[in-house]
Formats: sequence, C-alpha cells, structure tokens
Amino acid sequence: MDPIQHKIYHVDNFHSRTFLDTYCANKPGMVFEEECLKLPIEELHYFFKFANIKGGTLIDISCGPIIFHLYSACEYFKEIILLRFNDHCIIELKKWLHDHTGAFDWTHTLSFVTEKEGIREGKDLRLKAAIKHVLKCYDDKENITDPLVLPPADCVLVATVLDVISKDKDDYIRNLQKFTKLLKPGGQLLLYGALNATYYMVGKDKFHLFNYDENFIRKAIEQEGFVINHFQVRPRKTESDLTDFKAVIFISAHKN
Repeated sequence: MDPIQHKIYHVDNFHSRTFLDTYCANKPGMVFEEECLKLPIEELHYFFKFANIKGGTLIDISCGPIIFHLYSACEYFKEIILLRFNDHCIIELKKWLHDHTGAFDWTHTLSFVTEKEGIREGKDLRLKAAIKHVLKCYDDKENITDPLVLPPADCVLVATVLDVISKDKDDYIRNLQKFTKLLKPGGQLLLYGALNATYYMVGKDKFHLFNYDENFIRKAIEQEGFVINHFQVRPRKTESDLTDFKAVIFISAHKN
C-alpha cells in the first residue's frame, strides 16, 4: 500500500482499545512485549535514576493512551501533564486515571517496573496523583495546546508520536520544534521512536509511520540546539507483520 493511503492516527478513526490490546496487553504471545513495553521501561528507568533527570514538571506527548512509561517518572517529577492528539486516547486515559469500569489493566507493566526499581507499593496511586492534566493538543497549531499556554516544563517526553504525526522530514522537524518550545531553558528532552518504519496495524487498519534513520534523528535534535547525552539503538527481535520498524531508538538530550 502506498504511504499516502495510510491512515493518520489523530485524524482517522483510531481505535484506542484495539491499539492497547495489540501492543500493550498482558496475554500469551504478545508479540512486541520486549520492544513496546520492557525496553521503554528499562531505558526510562535508566534516564531518571542514573542521568539525574528530575524536576517540577514533565510533559508527556505520546502515541496512544499509554501510561506504563511514566511509572518511573512519577518518582522524579512533582507534576505530569499528558498531551494527546486523539480524542479516543484521552477518553481511555481518563478511564484509567479515575478508576472507571472497563479501564485498561496496566498491572503487568507495573511488575516490569518493579523488577527494575524494587518499588511497587502505592506506585499506581503516586502516578495518578502526579498526573495533573490530560489535554488535547493539535499538530496544526504553533502552540500545540492553543488556546492554553503551558508554563515551561523541566522535561518533555516524546514517545513515538513524532513518528505517527509527521508526514516527511520537514514536518518532523516542525513538530519537534513545537514540542521543544514547551521546555524551559536547560530542560531535558526524552525521546523514543521506531527507526526505518513505514506503517503499523491497529485491527484491520494500516496507520502511517514516518521513515527515518539514525543520522536524521541525531541531526534533527542537534540542529535544534540540543546536546545529546544518551543515544541508544535496540534492533528489533520480533517477527510480525503488524509493523515494519527495524529498531527502537532512545535519546536523552538537554538544551544549552
């Protein structure tokens, strides 16, 4: 299928629960458990604990209604703000946040975090207490939370969402610029994404992924005035036609 025929997750009818069941569920044969769950937890645990990334406010901009990657963050930031481009994702997140019937069960990912941190008691409640806002954002506006203006954050965490909303290199850089404007001077950027990918499946629908390599993402971040502190590429291990990415990339950087 030609890339221009792919759906865009924040524009088309993206089924958020099917996404969670496909890539995040606790079930036998969950094909991308390593790449989609365990590796992000491992890398973010490292960032927060050993790279001294902490502060008052963290803004999380992610693809899908995911929260598992924030279990470590809630130990190092007083306040977390979730930004999502898709209404269905916001509804799903609020179900979990307010303990509504039918909310997605993240217990298995909490177990992965516990393996790294050794801290479990009360962590679910601490994360929920740290999340102060779940807000809609817009890729077609210079201020992505317009009309709201957020105070500058100590850290912006970007989880695969640049891959799904960006059509090409110029679009990726424009979106990256908008995201990093949310940082205060000297703030930290945490980013993970999928290298050399063109699509991912949710049910029977094929969704767009922007295809880029290591050199592009390194240059894009450095050209925005960031110093890269950590640049880790983890090759894909799982065989599946759900998506065609070749590796997962994890980056931490700070702005001078």
